[in-house]
Amino acid sequence: MLKETFLKALVAEDLGRGDLFSRISTGKPIRAYIIAKSDGVFAGKEYVETFAKMYDLTLEWKVSDGSRFTKGEKLLFISGDSKTILSLERSILDMVLHASSIATLTAEYVDAIKDTGVKLLDTRKTRPLLREFEKYAVRCGGGINHRMGLDDCLMLKDTHLQTIDDVDVFMQEVRQKIPFTSKVEIECENLSMVKKAMEAGADIVMCDNMSIEETKEVVAYRNENYPHIVLEASGNVTLQTIKAIASTGVDAISSGAVIHQANWIDLSMKVES
Repeated sequence: MLKETFLKALVAEDLGRGDLFSRISTGKPIRAYIIAKSDGVFAGKEYVETFAKMYDLTLEWKVSDGSRFTKGEKLLFISGDSKTILSLERSILDMVLHASSIATLTAEYVDAIKDTGVKLLDTRKTRPLLREFEKYAVRCGGGINHRMGLDDCLMLKDTHLQTIDDVDVFMQEVRQKIPFTSKVEIECENLSMVKKAMEAGADIVMCDNMSIEETKEVVAYRNENYPHIVLEASGNVTLQTIKAIASTGVDAISSGAVIHQANWIDLSMKVES
């Protein structure tokens, strides 16, 4: 969804048939600011800048996407017509809060494995119609996006595999029909499935809900027989378990938690007197 379309819908949800305060007030130039009431990692600058172009606002940034901030820090100054800023206050804050909360949690996961060389990936477990926005927030937090949708990588999950009679035959057909640059990832639950997936020609193999020891066995098998295949671990990934998973030697770890378990941080908007 284009940023402008997304933001217009966001404002329309809150504005309804018109801001009642704007109906009875007289506009005047004001300067407002967003202040942090908790620590975090900022995300949302790209969207706020689009807001500014759409509604004739002047911005003075003190942070960038991916910047860490602390409680009490003023992150952004916004100048413009009072009626415009006050009508957009909640829309801007909700958008920045949502994105920064995801970025903040993502950064915690990234920090937990920063010395391992393993990449942190998100998933498609996003809120309806917010995938592009939420995955943008993950990038601001230092994570890397997994596939955006069903069209940019063929992933064969357990449900898909139940419908395939012969994976080898299916993979031969796949290579003739999907784009040349598209990769194929196969979800596996044990070493036996991994061997079949690798033999069939998978580009990426997911170790789904495997134990640490099982994952290490998969890594050893991959290294000895198919060193070109990328290994991804997924399932039961938490801040407490991610370092141990990374230590197995996989290339990437995917977690939906960085989005759907992100608790809102605290930001507020104030108007200068």
